[in-house]
Amino acid sequence: MSAPATVASPVAERIWSRHTPEQKFLRFAFYFLVVAAIVFSLKNIEIIPEFLYDAPAQLKDFFLRMWPMDTAYYPKTVHAALIETLNIATLGTLLCLVMAVPVGIMAANNVVPFRPLNILAQFILVSSRSVNTLVWALLFIAIFGPGALAGTMAIAFRSIGFVGKLFGEALEEANKGTIDALTATGAPKTSIFLKGYWPQVMPSFASIALFRWDINVRESAVLGLVGAGGIGMAMDTAMNLFRWDQVAVVLATIFIVVIIAEIAVSAIRKRII
Repeated sequence: MSAPATVASPVAERIWSRHTPEQKFLRFAFYFLVVAAIVFSLKNIEIIPEFLYDAPAQLKDFFLRMWPMDTAYYPKTVHAALIETLNIATLGTLLCLVMAVPVGIMAANNVVPFRPLNILAQFILVSSRSVNTLVWALLFIAIFGPGALAGTMAIAFRSIGFVGKLFGEALEEANKGTIDALTATGAPKTSIFLKGYWPQVMPSFASIALFRWDINVRESAVLGLVGAGGIGMAMDTAMNLFRWDQVAVVLATIFIVVIIAEIAVSAIRKRII
């Protein structure tokens, strides 16, 4: 007598899904919060529709008043202000490097394995980056008065966080082989840093310094709007007098200088790196 045939149990149909239910919920929550934030922001900034409708005509009139540019304004005022801007950016960057290197070394826990100093360095770096350059300028104007000195100090203190953080991260990513070899020979800590760490991070440090100088050229161009010297003061004067043809000269000068600085920094970085 043959055994009864077994009936195969039906296989549950498997439906492929790109995201799990938890991932779908998180994505929905993220998009919902983004849309809610945009709606809340648009509601609170109180956009006036009439100004939006009138914006194209005002923009056209704005550019018509800028042309033709008053090129005679450049040799009389803009050139000296431009040189002052470049001096502010350069001196501020150099001063920043002097202050940022020790802070960056303290922030690298493999170079300075002392937690309180690491925390102090991180606090300095975060404090520097959290305050905008114009706010630093206002603070130093209150201390030193209006002028290029306040702008130079503002550029320097704003740049400490940028340079120090990237320099500290470069030190932490240094190859340990050379460091361990120098340590095993009994080399002092100064020699370990100069012969072990510095040759590895020097190209990165030079690139960071050049990149920060490029940024500082752009930032120093607007410091004059709050009285911290530079080409921004020439633009502020022209704007207050409603001389838009002179404003156009200042804007064109800033644009050309930024482009030249970008090209120069890129060329130098290629040779270094």
